[in-house]
Amino acid sequence: MTPDADEARRWAERELSDRAYEIAQPTPFDRAARAIGDFFAGLFDGQVSGGWGSALAVIAVIVVVVLIIVAFAIWGRPRLTRRSHRAAATLFGEAEGRSAAELRRDAASHAGRGEWDAAVVLRFRALARGLDERGIVDAPPGATVHSFARAAGRRFPGSIDDLDAAAAAFDDVRYLRRPGTSDLYRRVVDTDDAVSAQRPTQDAREAVTR
Repeated sequence: MTPDADEARRWAERELSDRAYEIAQPTPFDRAARAIGDFFAGLFDGQVSGGWGSALAVIAVIVVVVLIIVAFAIWGRPRLTRRSHRAAATLFGEAEGRSAAELRRDAASHAGRGEWDAAVVLRFRALARGLDERGIVDAPPGATVHSFARAAGRRFPGSIDDLDAAAAAFDDVRYLRRPGTSDLYRRVVDTDDAVSAQRPTQDAREAVTR
């Protein structure tokens, strides 16, 4: 049965009104993505009039490279290891959740009251926590102060002796029960300040071996 022109038009309209045809139509997002893709493809296919296609492609690459350089200059190289690392709940055998800055502040407070034992211990903990926060030396639970000092010395060879002396000061006050003094505290403070101002010799995180 062959329909006349009017009936054929009605059949076509009814068929095209089916939901399946509407779904098959590209979305605004599809059209935008296609337009962007066509734009960049046009930059690199050399079809722009007047020979500008290659020049625009080179300009686009230069712009991308400059943006990457600027991003690195502003935010620096990503430090995924540092950002994902969480400070250990214990430090040298004791629970310790304070940051390096908090430990330094508390150590100075004890020193101001002449409480040298606590001042020495807290400042050395601040040194260790500071290197941990910087992603330089990892001091896991159970690590000793001397093993930490050796690991830190491998990253800061110019401060090996000072780190060992600071660890000895901590050991004397904390475990051997020798009285802390202002000189011992100043030794640990100077070591912490010096190491904090230095750059490590390599970029990999140093693990403390017990």
